[in-house]
Amino acid sequence: MKITLLGTGSPLPDPNRAGPSTLVQAEGTNLLFDCGRGVLMRLSAAMVPVTMVQALFLTHLHSDHITDLNDIITTHWIMGAGPSTLTVYGPPTTKAVVQATLAALAHDVKYRMDHHGDLTYEPRVDVIECEPGDRFVVGACTVIVGRTDHRPVEPTVGYRIEQGGKSVVIAGDTIPCGGLDELCAGADAYVQTAIRADIVSQIPNGRIQDILDYHSSVEQAADTAARANVGALVLTHYVPPQPTAMLEQWRDLVSPIYSGTVVLGDDLTTYEVP
Repeated sequence: MKITLLGTGSPLPDPNRAGPSTLVQAEGTNLLFDCGRGVLMRLSAAMVPVTMVQALFLTHLHSDHITDLNDIITTHWIMGAGPSTLTVYGPPTTKAVVQATLAALAHDVKYRMDHHGDLTYEPRVDVIECEPGDRFVVGACTVIVGRTDHRPVEPTVGYRIEQGGKSVVIAGDTIPCGGLDELCAGADAYVQTAIRADIVSQIPNGRIQDILDYHSSVEQAADTAARANVGALVLTHYVPPQPTAMLEQWRDLVSPIYSGTVVLGDDLTTYEVP
């Protein structure tokens, strides 16, 4: 199994980091988790056309995690060799968000169909709203849905991807909770969005400081990884935006708590599950 951090940024604009998005690949199956700004550019750099993505999984419906949903839908539609269906998994209310996105694209869809004689079908999107405990087989992978805690954003979910005896967890935005521990237990890799609480707490902006109560800090992510006995902790969604050189400070915060492999890096950083 291979993890690619397509976008390691956050809602805060960063010239070097795309919005939150992660690719998990196994045995020819390409699974996309969240679709923040710039995701298709990063997929292209990773040599994975969106038409080769078997499914898109949304952890929650915060804007930074779904910014490029419209681009995913449109590009999947117009770049396909023929009619094909984009499958989107997400928490309850995902259907309403997809329907609203399709409504916003209605004029564009008409323009393209009027212009391209061979484009005789509209975008096809199949939305599967999921609950904790659900289990899906997608390509070569089994995907298990778990409960996370990003309140007042709710519901939110994380995903555990299993294939060939290996497992990867995509947690999304969440604080430590029992559902996350259950999802992560014994996983080979755990991908967690994290923030530098020590820095954020010093920023004189109440709206920025508000994020402290519903995101895992670096130390909390390390504690979850240690408690769940995961093989590797993969950190992403860096807040505040970080130069690559400063990411070693994040590793220093993790090391007293968690002794496993720690993965940090720029967009397109990869990790192969051993």
